[in-house]
Amino acid sequence: MENPLNIHRSVAASALALAALLTAFHASAQTEEDSVKSMQAQAERAGVVAERGKLPHYTRTFDLSALPHYVPKQQLTGWIRIHGSNYLADGRLGELWEKGFEKFEPEVKISYYLPTSAAAFAALDYGQADLVMSREPGFYDLLAYERIMGCDPVQITAATGSYDVAGWENSTVILVNKNNPLKGITLDQIDGVFGAARDGGWAGTNFHPEWARGPEKNIRTWGQLGLTGAWADKPIHVYGFNLRYSTATEFSDKFLHASDKWNENIHAYAHIVQPNGKRYIEADQITDALAKDPYGIAYNRYRGDRDGTRRLPVAVDANSAYVEHTLENIQNRTYPMFSEAYFYTTVKPGTKMDPMVKEFLRYVLSQEGQAEVMHDGKYLPLTADVVREQLKKIEDL
Repeated sequence: MENPLNIHRSVAASALALAALLTAFHASAQTEEDSVKSMQAQAERAGVVAERGKLPHYTRTFDLSALPHYVPKQQLTGWIRIHGSNYLADGRLGELWEKGFEKFEPEVKISYYLPTSAAAFAALDYGQADLVMSREPGFYDLLAYERIMGCDPVQITAATGSYDVAGWENSTVILVNKNNPLKGITLDQIDGVFGAARDGGWAGTNFHPEWARGPEKNIRTWGQLGLTGAWADKPIHVYGFNLRYSTATEFSDKFLHASDKWNENIHAYAHIVQPNGKRYIEADQITDALAKDPYGIAYNRYRGDRDGTRRLPVAVDANSAYVEHTLENIQNRTYPMFSEAYFYTTVKPGTKMDPMVKEFLRYVLSQEGQAEVMHDGKYLPLTADVVREQLKKIEDL
Protein backbone atom coordinates (compact mmCIF):
# COMPACT_ATOMS: atom_id res chain seq x y z
CA MET A 1 0.00 0.00 0.00
CA GLU A 2 1.34 3.40 -0.94
CA ASN A 3 2.48 5.62 1.87
CA PRO A 4 -0.39 8.04 2.72
CA LEU A 5 2.18 10.81 3.01
CA ASN A 6 3.26 10.23 -0.57
CA ILE A 7 -0.37 10.26 -1.69
CA HIS A 8 -0.84 13.55 0.17
CA ARG A 9 2.25 14.96 -1.48
CA SER A 10 1.06 13.80 -4.89
CA VAL A 11 -2.35 15.39 -4.41
CA ALA A 12 -0.74 18.58 -3.16
CA ALA A 13 1.64 18.66 -6.11
CA SER A 14 -1.26 18.11 -8.51
CA ALA A 15 -3.21 20.90 -6.86
CA LEU A 16 -0.23 23.23 -7.14
CA ALA A 17 0.27 22.26 -10.78
CA LEU A 18 -3.43 22.90 -11.49
CA ALA A 19 -3.26 26.25 -9.71
CA ALA A 20 -0.17 27.17 -11.70
CA LEU A 21 -1.91 26.13 -14.92
CA LEU A 22 -4.99 28.19 -14.08
CA THR A 23 -2.81 31.15 -13.15
CA ALA A 24 -0.88 30.82 -16.40
CA PHE A 25 -4.16 30.57 -18.35
CA HIS A 26 -5.51 33.66 -16.57
CA ALA A 27 -2.28 35.55 -17.24
CA SER A 28 -2.37 34.44 -20.86
CA ALA A 29 -5.97 35.65 -21.20
CA GLN A 30 -5.02 38.99 -19.71
CA THR A 31 -2.05 39.24 -22.04
CA GLU A 32 -4.22 38.52 -25.06
CA GLU A 33 -6.75 41.14 -23.96
CA ASP A 34 -3.98 43.66 -23.35
CA SER A 35 -2.53 42.88 -26.76
CA VAL A 36 -5.86 43.61 -28.43
CA LYS A 37 -6.17 46.88 -26.52
CA SER A 38 -2.61 47.83 -27.45
CA MET A 39 -3.23 47.23 -31.14
CA GLN A 40 -6.48 49.22 -30.98
CA ALA A 41 -4.66 52.09 -29.29
CA GLN A 42 -1.83 52.04 -31.84
CA ALA A 43 -4.28 52.00 -34.75
CA GLU A 44 -6.18 54.97 -33.31
CA ARG A 45 -2.93 56.82 -32.65
CA ALA A 46 -1.74 56.24 -36.22
CA GLY A 47 -4.95 57.70 -37.59
CA VAL A 48 -4.84 60.73 -35.32
CA VAL A 49 -1.18 61.44 -36.11
CA ALA A 50 -1.67 61.05 -39.86
CA GLU A 51 -4.61 63.46 -39.80
CA ARG A 52 -2.64 65.93 -37.67
CA GLY A 53 0.28 65.80 -40.06
CA LYS A 54 -1.61 66.80 -43.21
CA LEU A 55 -1.65 70.56 -42.64
CA PRO A 56 0.61 73.27 -41.21
CA HIS A 57 -0.27 74.09 -37.60
CA TYR A 58 1.24 77.55 -37.67
CA THR A 59 1.58 80.01 -40.52
CA ARG A 60 3.89 82.37 -38.69
CA THR A 61 7.08 83.17 -40.63
CA PHE A 62 10.44 83.61 -38.94
CA ASP A 63 13.42 85.63 -40.10
CA LEU A 64 15.97 83.11 -41.39
CA SER A 65 18.28 85.63 -43.05
CA ALA A 66 21.07 85.03 -40.52
CA LEU A 67 21.25 81.34 -41.50
CA PRO A 68 23.75 80.34 -44.21
CA HIS A 69 22.54 79.44 -47.68
CA TYR A 70 23.29 75.89 -48.73
CA VAL A 71 26.17 75.60 -51.19
CA PRO A 72 27.27 72.02 -52.00
CA LYS A 73 30.95 71.38 -51.40
CA GLN A 74 30.95 68.60 -54.00
CA GLN A 75 28.58 66.80 -56.34
CA LEU A 76 27.92 63.27 -55.14
CA THR A 77 26.21 60.11 -56.35
CA GLY A 78 24.52 57.43 -54.29
CA TRP A 79 21.86 56.70 -51.70
CA ILE A 80 21.22 57.94 -48.15
CA ARG A 81 19.18 55.54 -46.02
CA ILE A 82 17.17 57.46 -43.41
CA HIS A 83 15.22 55.54 -40.77
CA GLY A 84 13.32 56.41 -37.62
CA SER A 85 10.66 58.93 -36.68
CA ASN A 86 7.29 58.50 -38.35
CA TYR A 87 6.73 62.24 -37.96
CA LEU A 88 8.95 62.93 -40.96
CA ALA A 89 6.44 60.97 -43.06
CA ASP A 90 3.22 61.78 -41.21
CA GLY A 91 3.91 65.42 -41.96
CA ARG A 92 5.47 66.69 -45.19
CA LEU A 93 8.95 67.51 -43.90
CA GLY A 94 10.64 64.33 -45.13
CA GLU A 95 9.29 64.91 -48.63
CA LEU A 96 10.13 68.64 -48.56
CA TRP A 97 13.73 67.96 -47.50
CA GLU A 98 14.11 65.22 -50.10
CA LYS A 99 12.92 67.44 -52.97
CA GLY A 100 14.81 70.48 -51.72
CA PHE A 101 18.10 68.59 -51.42
CA GLU A 102 17.62 67.03 -54.86
CA LYS A 103 17.76 70.50 -56.44
CA PHE A 104 21.38 70.82 -55.26
CA GLU A 105 22.46 67.17 -55.38
CA PRO A 106 20.39 65.55 -58.15
CA GLU A 107 22.39 62.30 -58.13
CA VAL A 108 21.92 61.65 -54.42
CA LYS A 109 18.76 59.70 -53.67
CA ILE A 110 17.08 59.29 -50.30
CA SER A 111 15.51 56.05 -49.09
CA TYR A 112 13.15 56.51 -46.15
CA TYR A 113 11.99 53.86 -43.68
CA LEU A 114 10.09 55.72 -40.97
CA PRO A 115 7.94 53.44 -38.80
CA THR A 116 8.87 54.95 -35.40
CA SER A 117 11.77 56.53 -33.55
CA ALA A 118 11.55 53.60 -31.12
CA ALA A 119 13.28 51.46 -33.78
CA ALA A 120 15.78 54.08 -34.93
CA PHE A 121 18.87 53.01 -33.01
CA ALA A 122 18.47 49.37 -33.98
CA ALA A 123 18.91 50.50 -37.60
CA LEU A 124 22.23 52.16 -36.69
CA ASP A 125 23.31 49.19 -34.58
CA TYR A 126 22.91 46.77 -37.49
CA GLY A 127 24.13 49.07 -40.23
CA GLN A 128 20.73 49.32 -41.91
CA ALA A 129 20.64 53.13 -41.90
CA ASP A 130 23.10 55.93 -42.62
CA LEU A 131 21.09 58.47 -40.66
CA VAL A 132 18.21 58.20 -38.20
CA MET A 133 15.78 60.73 -36.83
CA SER A 134 14.95 59.99 -33.23
CA ARG A 135 14.28 61.19 -29.74
CA GLU A 136 17.36 61.10 -27.52
CA PRO A 137 18.41 57.47 -26.97
CA GLY A 138 17.37 55.76 -23.77
CA PHE A 139 19.92 54.08 -21.52
CA TYR A 140 19.81 50.71 -23.27
CA ASP A 141 19.61 52.29 -26.74
CA LEU A 142 22.89 54.02 -26.00
CA LEU A 143 24.48 51.11 -24.16
CA ALA A 144 23.79 48.73 -27.05
CA TYR A 145 25.12 51.24 -29.57
CA GLU A 146 28.32 51.84 -27.59
CA ARG A 147 28.97 48.12 -27.21
CA ILE A 148 28.42 47.41 -30.89
CA MET A 149 30.05 50.49 -32.41
CA GLY A 150 32.74 51.30 -29.86
CA CYS A 151 31.81 54.99 -29.89
CA ASP A 152 28.95 57.37 -29.20
CA PRO A 153 26.56 58.40 -31.99
CA VAL A 154 26.91 61.84 -33.53
CA GLN A 155 23.87 63.91 -32.53
CA ILE A 156 22.76 66.81 -34.72
CA THR A 157 19.82 69.05 -33.83
CA ALA A 158 17.62 69.26 -36.93
CA ALA A 159 14.77 71.45 -35.69
CA THR A 160 13.27 72.93 -32.56
CA GLY A 161 10.28 71.03 -31.25
CA SER A 162 6.80 72.35 -31.88
CA TYR A 163 4.89 74.74 -29.66
CA ASP A 164 1.73 72.67 -29.32
CA VAL A 165 1.60 69.96 -32.01
CA ALA A 166 1.46 66.64 -30.17
CA GLY A 167 4.05 64.18 -31.46
CA TRP A 168 6.25 66.78 -33.09
CA GLU A 169 8.29 67.19 -29.87
CA ASN A 170 5.81 69.69 -28.45
CA SER A 171 7.16 71.86 -25.66
CA THR A 172 7.00 71.11 -21.95
CA VAL A 173 5.01 73.32 -19.61
CA ILE A 174 4.51 73.59 -15.86
CA LEU A 175 0.82 73.78 -15.01
CA VAL A 176 -1.08 74.72 -11.88
CA ASN A 177 -4.74 74.94 -11.01
CA LYS A 178 -6.33 78.16 -12.29
CA ASN A 179 -6.88 79.37 -8.70
CA ASN A 180 -3.24 79.00 -7.70
CA PRO A 181 -1.62 82.46 -7.15
CA LEU A 182 1.97 81.39 -7.93
CA LYS A 183 3.57 83.87 -10.37
CA GLY A 184 6.30 81.65 -11.81
CA ILE A 185 8.88 78.96 -11.12
CA THR A 186 12.63 78.48 -11.63
CA LEU A 187 14.44 75.41 -12.93
CA ASP A 188 15.91 74.73 -9.47
CA GLN A 189 12.44 74.90 -7.98
CA ILE A 190 11.18 72.48 -10.61
CA ASP A 191 13.89 70.04 -9.48
CA GLY A 192 12.87 70.58 -5.86
CA VAL A 193 9.19 69.98 -6.55
CA PHE A 194 9.37 67.04 -8.96
CA GLY A 195 12.66 65.48 -7.84
CA ALA A 196 13.94 63.95 -4.62
CA ALA A 197 17.15 63.46 -2.67
CA ARG A 198 19.54 61.42 -4.79
CA ASP A 199 22.96 59.83 -4.89
CA GLY A 200 23.82 61.22 -8.33
CA GLY A 201 22.64 61.45 -11.92
CA TRP A 202 23.37 60.17 -15.40
CA ALA A 203 25.20 61.57 -18.42
CA GLY A 204 24.58 58.98 -21.11
CA THR A 205 25.78 55.69 -19.62
CA ASN A 206 28.00 57.36 -16.98
CA PHE A 207 26.81 57.92 -13.41
CA HIS A 208 27.92 61.15 -11.68
CA PRO A 209 27.95 60.99 -7.85
CA GLU A 210 28.86 64.68 -7.76
CA TRP A 211 25.30 65.47 -8.89
CA ALA A 212 23.91 64.12 -5.63
CA ARG A 213 21.71 66.32 -3.45
CA GLY A 214 20.05 65.94 -0.08
CA PRO A 215 16.43 66.12 1.11
CA GLU A 216 16.89 69.72 2.26
CA LYS A 217 16.35 70.79 -1.36
CA ASN A 218 13.06 68.96 -1.66
CA ILE A 219 10.09 71.31 -2.04
CA ARG A 220 6.91 69.81 -0.68
CA THR A 221 4.74 72.75 0.49
CA TRP A 222 3.53 75.86 -1.31
CA GLY A 223 5.19 78.04 1.32
CA GLN A 224 8.56 76.78 0.08
CA LEU A 225 7.69 78.31 -3.29
CA GLY A 226 6.93 81.66 -1.66
CA LEU A 227 3.18 81.49 -1.13
CA THR A 228 1.91 82.88 2.17
CA GLY A 229 -1.21 82.88 4.30
CA ALA A 230 -3.53 79.91 3.91
CA TRP A 231 -1.31 78.48 1.16
CA ALA A 232 1.93 78.39 3.15
CA ASP A 233 1.56 74.98 4.81
CA LYS A 234 -0.50 73.29 2.12
CA PRO A 235 1.14 70.21 0.52
CA ILE A 236 2.11 70.28 -3.15
CA HIS A 237 0.37 67.54 -5.13
CA VAL A 238 2.52 66.52 -8.08
CA TYR A 239 1.30 65.18 -11.45
CA GLY A 240 3.20 63.87 -14.46
CA PHE A 241 3.87 61.05 -16.89
CA ASN A 242 4.36 57.41 -16.09
CA LEU A 243 8.08 56.82 -15.65
CA ARG A 244 8.19 54.24 -18.46
CA TYR A 245 7.53 56.96 -21.03
CA SER A 246 10.34 58.77 -22.80
CA THR A 247 8.67 62.06 -21.82
CA ALA A 248 9.41 61.32 -18.17
CA THR A 249 12.98 60.29 -18.95
CA GLU A 250 13.56 63.43 -21.01
CA PHE A 251 12.12 65.59 -18.24
CA SER A 252 14.42 63.92 -15.71
CA ASP A 253 17.45 64.25 -18.00
CA LYS A 254 16.90 67.98 -18.49
CA PHE A 255 15.52 69.15 -15.17
CA LEU A 256 16.37 66.56 -12.47
CA HIS A 257 20.06 66.12 -13.34
CA ALA A 258 19.16 62.83 -15.05
CA SER A 259 18.20 61.26 -11.75
CA ASP A 260 15.72 58.42 -11.35
CA LYS A 261 14.63 59.76 -7.96
CA TRP A 262 11.28 61.49 -8.24
CA ASN A 263 8.92 63.12 -5.76
CA GLU A 264 7.71 60.17 -3.70
CA ASN A 265 4.04 61.16 -4.10
CA ILE A 266 3.90 61.83 -7.84
CA HIS A 267 0.69 60.85 -9.63
CA ALA A 268 2.07 59.28 -12.80
CA TYR A 269 -0.37 58.69 -15.65
CA ALA A 270 -0.28 56.50 -18.76
CA HIS A 271 -2.42 56.03 -21.87
CA ILE A 272 -5.40 53.82 -21.20
CA VAL A 273 -8.00 52.37 -23.55
CA GLN A 274 -11.55 53.14 -22.41
CA PRO A 275 -14.48 50.71 -22.75
CA ASN A 276 -15.57 52.57 -25.89
CA GLY A 277 -12.20 51.72 -27.47
CA LYS A 278 -10.93 55.31 -27.38
CA ARG A 279 -7.60 56.23 -25.85
CA TYR A 280 -7.58 58.45 -22.79
CA ILE A 281 -4.10 59.88 -23.10
CA GLU A 282 -1.95 60.74 -20.12
CA ALA A 283 -1.71 64.44 -21.01
CA ASP A 284 -5.50 64.79 -20.75
CA GLN A 285 -5.67 62.72 -17.56
CA ILE A 286 -3.10 65.07 -16.01
CA THR A 287 -4.99 68.26 -16.87
CA ASP A 288 -8.35 66.76 -15.86
CA ALA A 289 -6.96 65.83 -12.42
CA LEU A 290 -5.17 69.15 -11.99
CA ALA A 291 -8.34 71.14 -12.76
CA LYS A 292 -9.94 69.50 -9.70
CA ASP A 293 -6.97 70.00 -7.36
CA PRO A 294 -6.16 73.54 -6.16
CA TYR A 295 -2.92 72.30 -4.60
CA GLY A 296 -1.70 70.48 -7.69
CA ILE A 297 1.21 71.15 -10.04
CA ALA A 298 2.10 69.21 -13.18
CA TYR A 299 4.58 68.96 -15.99
CA ASN A 300 2.98 68.20 -19.32
CA ARG A 301 3.46 68.32 -23.06
CA TYR A 302 1.59 71.41 -24.22
CA ARG A 303 -1.36 70.71 -26.52
CA GLY A 304 -3.36 73.88 -25.96
CA ASP A 305 -4.95 75.36 -22.86
CA ARG A 306 -7.40 73.29 -20.82
CA ASP A 307 -10.19 74.51 -18.56
CA GLY A 308 -9.24 74.81 -14.92
CA THR A 309 -5.46 75.01 -15.42
CA ARG A 310 -2.90 77.64 -16.37
CA ARG A 311 0.73 77.71 -17.46
CA LEU A 312 3.50 79.09 -15.27
CA PRO A 313 6.24 81.33 -16.68
CA VAL A 314 9.66 79.74 -16.13
CA ALA A 315 13.00 81.32 -15.20
CA VAL A 316 16.42 79.77 -15.66
CA ASP A 317 17.40 80.76 -12.11
CA ALA A 318 16.46 83.10 -9.26
CA ASN A 319 18.39 85.99 -10.86
CA SER A 320 16.62 85.71 -14.22
CA ALA A 321 13.26 86.98 -15.40
CA TYR A 322 10.32 84.65 -15.82
CA VAL A 323 9.67 83.83 -19.48
CA GLU A 324 6.15 83.25 -20.78
CA HIS A 325 5.39 80.13 -22.78
CA THR A 326 4.68 81.44 -26.30
CA LEU A 327 5.34 80.26 -29.84
CA GLU A 328 7.96 82.97 -30.32
CA ASN A 329 9.74 82.15 -27.05
CA ILE A 330 9.90 78.47 -27.97
CA GLN A 331 11.37 79.23 -31.40
CA ASN A 332 13.94 81.70 -30.05
CA ARG A 333 14.61 79.40 -27.08
CA THR A 334 14.25 82.03 -24.37
CA TYR A 335 11.62 79.82 -22.77
CA PRO A 336 13.87 77.14 -21.24
CA MET A 337 11.63 74.08 -21.63
CA PHE A 338 11.74 73.73 -25.42
CA SER A 339 12.29 70.38 -27.12
CA GLU A 340 14.42 69.35 -30.11
CA ALA A 341 14.31 66.92 -33.03
CA TYR A 342 17.59 65.09 -33.69
CA PHE A 343 19.42 63.26 -36.41
CA TYR A 344 21.98 60.61 -35.43
CA THR A 345 24.71 59.00 -37.48
CA THR A 346 27.81 56.89 -36.93
CA VAL A 347 31.35 58.15 -37.33
CA LYS A 348 33.76 55.59 -35.89
CA PRO A 349 37.08 56.77 -34.43
CA GLY A 350 39.65 57.31 -37.15
CA THR A 351 37.02 57.61 -39.90
CA LYS A 352 35.15 60.46 -41.57
CA MET A 353 31.45 61.11 -41.85
CA ASP A 354 29.82 59.74 -45.00
CA PRO A 355 30.07 62.71 -47.42
CA MET A 356 26.46 62.30 -48.61
CA VAL A 357 25.19 62.33 -45.00
CA LYS A 358 27.35 65.36 -44.29
CA GLU A 359 25.99 67.27 -47.29
CA PHE A 360 22.42 66.39 -46.37
CA LEU A 361 22.96 67.61 -42.81
CA ARG A 362 24.50 70.83 -44.12
CA TYR A 363 21.39 71.28 -46.25
CA VAL A 364 19.06 70.66 -43.30
CA LEU A 365 21.00 73.26 -41.28
CA SER A 366 20.85 75.84 -44.06
CA GLN A 367 18.43 78.66 -44.72
CA GLU A 368 16.82 76.49 -47.39
CA GLY A 369 16.45 73.45 -45.13
CA GLN A 370 15.01 75.43 -42.22
CA ALA A 371 12.61 77.20 -44.59
CA GLU A 372 11.12 73.76 -45.27
CA VAL A 373 10.69 73.24 -41.52
CA MET A 374 8.72 76.49 -41.48
CA HIS A 375 6.80 75.43 -44.61
CA ASP A 376 5.71 72.16 -42.97
CA GLY A 377 4.42 74.18 -40.00
CA LYS A 378 4.86 71.79 -37.08
CA TYR A 379 8.48 71.74 -35.93
CA LEU A 380 10.04 75.20 -35.55
CA PRO A 381 13.11 76.47 -37.42
CA LEU A 382 16.46 76.73 -35.65
CA THR A 383 18.09 79.99 -34.64
CA ALA A 384 21.34 81.12 -36.26
CA ASP A 385 23.26 80.40 -33.04
CA VAL A 386 22.06 76.80 -32.94
CA VAL A 387 22.83 76.32 -36.64
CA ARG A 388 26.38 77.63 -36.20
CA GLU A 389 26.89 75.27 -33.25
CA GLN A 390 25.64 72.25 -35.22
CA LEU A 391 27.68 73.09 -38.33
CA LYS A 392 30.79 73.43 -36.21
CA LYS A 393 30.09 69.99 -34.75
CA ILE A 394 30.15 68.29 -38.15
CA GLU A 395 32.84 70.42 -39.78
CA ASP A 396 35.79 68.22 -38.88
CA LEU A 397 33.98 64.89 -39.01
